[in-house]
Amino acid sequence: MKQQRINQTVKTTVASTLATLPIERAVHAVPSYALKLALVGCGGRGSGAAVQALNTSQNVRLVAMGEVSASQLEKSLKNISAQKPEQVDVPKERQFIGFDAYKKAIAECDVVILATPPGFRPIMFEEAVRQGKHVFMEKPVAVDAPGVRRILAAAKVAKEKNIRTAVGMQRRHQPAYEELVKRVQDGAIGDVHTMRVYWLGNSRDGKERLPGETEMEYQIRNWYYFTWLSGDHIVEQHIHNIDVGSWIKQAYPIRANGQGGRQVRNGKRHCQIFDHHYVEYEYADGSRMISECRQIRGCFPHVAEYVHGTKGNASIPPAQTLFEITGPKAWSKRMKRREDGHQLEHYPFFNAITANKPYHEAEYGALSTMVAIMGRMATYSGKMVTWDEAFSSKLTEFPDNADYDTMPKVLPDKDGWYPVGMPGTTVAW
Repeated sequence: MKQQRINQTVKTTVASTLATLPIERAVHAVPSYALKLALVGCGGRGSGAAVQALNTSQNVRLVAMGEVSASQLEKSLKNISAQKPEQVDVPKERQFIGFDAYKKAIAECDVVILATPPGFRPIMFEEAVRQGKHVFMEKPVAVDAPGVRRILAAAKVAKEKNIRTAVGMQRRHQPAYEELVKRVQDGAIGDVHTMRVYWLGNSRDGKERLPGETEMEYQIRNWYYFTWLSGDHIVEQHIHNIDVGSWIKQAYPIRANGQGGRQVRNGKRHCQIFDHHYVEYEYADGSRMISECRQIRGCFPHVAEYVHGTKGNASIPPAQTLFEITGPKAWSKRMKRREDGHQLEHYPFFNAITANKPYHEAEYGALSTMVAIMGRMATYSGKMVTWDEAFSSKLTEFPDNADYDTMPKVLPDKDGWYPVGMPGTTVAW
């Protein structure tokens, strides 16, 4: 009954959000010519995703790019062109710079890759759906509950308009993962009572402020360290492991509690985010998912997922080398080197576009994102948070108008320190 209530809460909130969405209703037809691709967000992940999209077929052409930084766009274009020279046609007039560049790039394409800092994902996804364009968007798809609700509402319209949507949760497209999850869902380890998911590793450092930068310029350049832009690393990175739990359970937690903080992130360049989080999620059937993520150098590294059932265990250890199930239905499989999830996730998406078949990943991408956000709410506040409280939250720090001359909602104090979550006092939803 609790899981049914979660589903009803999602449907009711999406319905109310849909009523305010100014999205056109025209159906997007499959083009008979080469698919025109646009890239919005030209960092390393965006550039990689563009090459992987071009790898799917010679019939895909990169024709437009959008970025806030001209130098980053030029660097990305040079990199992609070097790898796929016959499939790149992005003249100066289709190289768009600025905060409205995404609208112009989307207008030039059939398919858009959204790979900017994730805080911008909801407004860009809405625009792509409004224009009737197919969307591949990187994870996470939002950084707060209002953003998740916008994604879900636009995803519903995308289905109505025959728009295909894909989300960069590459584990869901790796054959070894797919087989292990199916076996667990089919009862290979009995009833799942506990899951443990980890991303314990290093991270990029923060960036110092440059002379003459506006506040917005600095925050965009140092985006990973601002919660309104990255969601914190529990959302931006650890979502991959958390999503495996959602995938296995085919359900979402009813509540979460946790703890976290900043042990080594003690410089002004580290702005807002924690360096460690620990969350215990509880599902409606009483099962638990233990989530740990840490970004501290010199510590024990561990990126893995483990599932414990009444009749056995399943494990995906570090480096994803050996997928294994123990118990009466024991099974194991070594991942093949060609199982590059970042590449594999593009094939079914582009196949669905050219074959005019349904393909909709935005909804589960949004709900898995919400689970990660719920975990951050628990660690920032130090309180127990329910799914309904988290999902219904109106708290957002996204600016009303994003451009370099706008002052962000998150600002430093007189000494240059940004607000950081303080368990026990922070209001996180």
